[in-house]
Amino acid sequence: MKSLTWLVIVFAAAAALAVFGRTNEGYALLVYPPWRIEVSLLLGIVALVLTFALLYTVTRVVHRALELPAQVRAYRERRNRERSQGALAAALQAYLEGRFVRAEREAERAWGGDSARGLAALIGARAAHQLRQTERRDRWFERAASAGSEALSAARLISRAELALEDRDYATAREALARLHESGPRHIATLRMLIRAERGAGNWEEVLRLAGVLAKRDAIAPGIAEQYRVQAILELLALDAADRRALEDRWRRISAHDQVLPRVAAAAARHFTAHGNAALARETIERALDADWAPQLVALYGELPAGMSEPERSAEARARVERGERWLLERSTDAQLLATLGRLCAQVELWGKARNFLEASLSFEESRSAHLELARLAERLGPAADAQQHYRRAAEIS
Repeated sequence: MKSLTWLVIVFAAAAALAVFGRTNEGYALLVYPPWRIEVSLLLGIVALVLTFALLYTVTRVVHRALELPAQVRAYRERRNRERSQGALAAALQAYLEGRFVRAEREAERAWGGDSARGLAALIGARAAHQLRQTERRDRWFERAASAGSEALSAARLISRAELALEDRDYATAREALARLHESGPRHIATLRMLIRAERGAGNWEEVLRLAGVLAKRDAIAPGIAEQYRVQAILELLALDAADRRALEDRWRRISAHDQVLPRVAAAAARHFTAHGNAALARETIERALDADWAPQLVALYGELPAGMSEPERSAEARARVERGERWLLERSTDAQLLATLGRLCAQVELWGKARNFLEASLSFEESRSAHLELARLAERLGPAADAQQHYRRAAEIS
């Protein structure tokens, strides 16, 4: 259809030109001494148009010939870039499919091109890491650094830290994350990685701080944040456990909310008991039990420090018995509380109350510790047959 249209236009133009030539008697005179050229006006116009067309064609041909090397070079660069991008896409797909050998091979091809060389190096590093080829992984990271791409600097450092965490190389992970945080804001993903690195390195002060930051940002589940916080507090208490003053200073720096957590209170009470600080241990357990009743704390409440004088032991045990009896008004069926009261009464030689509490504990729930306490009471007070019976029952429970 288009060719027919152009044919019609050509014939129409020819017809118009023929009519114009017949009716037009004008002429064109060209003078170039000593020559004079006289031609019809129509022929002059046609010659002028053809001359312009010829000059334009020659100019275009020369221009294209001069541009040909640059066009060939651009074509080769474009083809190389397309191949590199194809290899990069193939490397990423192979990595996600778990085909790490092919992923590294395609990353090598992509690295040979000029497109996204830094990204190809990171894929190669991750593939080599999955193949446990640490030397090749490190070479890939060196390539990624040599690519000099500022846009991929964060990705390179995060990849370095993540792979180091998988290898439990916490020092390398912390170094990479520290360099990342120096150059920009601290993102949630990197803070999650940093808390893993700090836990592995045993930097519990920083773990405690990061757990609070992540919890405030709602970046981790509250239960996980509390788990990290409790672990950090327990480790810090253990580090200061050898020095009584340092331990008490550490305890005062812990928030009131964390002090009443069962695991924290139990660990602190054990450390205070080991140092002979029975009053602080008792206060710690009582506050925690008032906040959250925990059987492990109830059992710990019956432990008194070794090496106390008899008057001190008696006064401390009686104070704990009085507090326990107040709890008993609300928890009369708590077998662990009854057993703890029986143990405390036995330590201050309140034999009758001790036996009553222990037997009441067994009536609600049998426990090895209650049977052993009753066996010791029977050895002291008789009859011996009861002692043997309780020892046998304790052995059966264990």
